[in-house]
Amino acid sequence: MRSTRAPLHELDEERLVRLVAKGDRAAFEELYRRTSPWMAVRLRRRCGDEQIVAEVMQETYLAVWRAAGAFAGAAVGGTATGWLWTIAARRLVDAFRRRAHHAEPPPAAVSDAAPAAEEEALAATVGGEVGDALRCLAPELRQVLQAMVLDGLSVRETAVLLGLPEGTVKTRARRARIVMRRALT
Repeated sequence: MRSTRAPLHELDEERLVRLVAKGDRAAFEELYRRTSPWMAVRLRRRCGDEQIVAEVMQETYLAVWRAAGAFAGAAVGGTATGWLWTIAARRLVDAFRRRAHHAEPPPAAVSDAAPAAEEEALAATVGGEVGDALRCLAPELRQVLQAMVLDGLSVRETAVLLGLPEGTVKTRARRARIVMRRALT
């Protein structure tokens, strides 16, 4: 009996997640092959501790395997890669919380590295006045907006992720919104 399904490398990530939900290991392997490189880069930009990055990667893909059936996808305006990143970002915050009870915070990611892939993607997709306003924000304000708006993290999660007090996160978010509003008027 011949399969009428397209080869896995031709399927988009959402379809791969749907197949993973049905227990398809080959689809999971393809999803991992396709998404793990950028996932590791994004995690390393937020955490310089390779052990934490490795743990978060493992926890993320384990959660994907177990919870793929819960992925709502385009029906609620989401994407598979966005769903994966949300899982990873929350796992990273959890890892920071676990480590905070036992040791000093993990080293921050290198700040003098090349622009992050998501920053380049943001610059390419958010053009015009909004893109210009985002690029003009001070790095500490842009980090808070990125975590809260792009990554969808709460104030508390952002505070843990960036190693800042919650009050500082709130203040920076407010300042970023004011600067953005002024730049756009």
